[in-house]
Amino acid sequence: MKQNQRLLESSNSHLSLERGLRVIEAIAEAGGSAMVSEIARKTALPRSTTHHLLRSLTGFGYLIQEGEARPYKLAPKILKLTGRNWTQAQLAEISFSFLDELSRCTGEGTSLAILRESVVTVVAKRDSEGPVRVVQQVGATRPIHCTAVGKTLAAWLPKRELDAILDHLVFKKFTARTITNAAAFREQLTHIRAAGFALDNEEHIEGIRCLANPVRDQSGAVCAALCIVGPKNRLSLRRLMSLRKSLAVVAADLSVRLGYRGLGGMMPKDSQRPIGPTP
Repeated sequence: MKQNQRLLESSNSHLSLERGLRVIEAIAEAGGSAMVSEIARKTALPRSTTHHLLRSLTGFGYLIQEGEARPYKLAPKILKLTGRNWTQAQLAEISFSFLDELSRCTGEGTSLAILRESVVTVVAKRDSEGPVRVVQQVGATRPIHCTAVGKTLAAWLPKRELDAILDHLVFKKFTARTITNAAAFREQLTHIRAAGFALDNEEHIEGIRCLANPVRDQSGAVCAALCIVGPKNRLSLRRLMSLRKSLAVVAADLSVRLGYRGLGGMMPKDSQRPIGPTP
């Protein structure tokens, strides 16, 4: 009798495990995000069973749901186990609410950029309200040596990767403030790492200023750069520096959403601090 009971328990455990893996696979096949109805259809499981499995997987930290009526998404824990990185599309989707929050509290445009194969690309953006604004394009590339997002992404690169980029980099001069040689660029990257943020003071486009912070993922590596951008008549250097705190808070919260837990598994110190409209 006891042997039969153990066999039954083992069979039930295997079935639950199989179903749980099918749920994770269904979400992955859907691009990392799916509603309960879609998951139930893809796995051919009853909706009630699917819901129970989703709640369990969320409790174990393998899935995330940001609100009762929201889709279930693969959590950073999955990527950490597999050694994979967030895709460009996933970073864009995840960052939208953070960009919106940052734009609302600063009144300026915001964007998220990544570095892939030595190219800096804007993957998500939120334009500011009002008639005077800096229009950004998703998919647009940025020079690495004279933009806040480019310098941020370069500053935390491993030395070998940075050296490889600089070996082939043409330091094109866009304005009178553009850095035009590798030595000066390396020196500025040192200052950026020490300060924790990067500034573009009309180095790329005359009349445009930008401030950027690094965003980290579950591995602890810098995976993106979050920035505030606007015309210099609104973004005086004094006001730009006053926005550093808001930018740091949102960048830290986005990092946490991507699985970053800081040194020793602790939450980043800037994360979850309240932010509000700035003058």
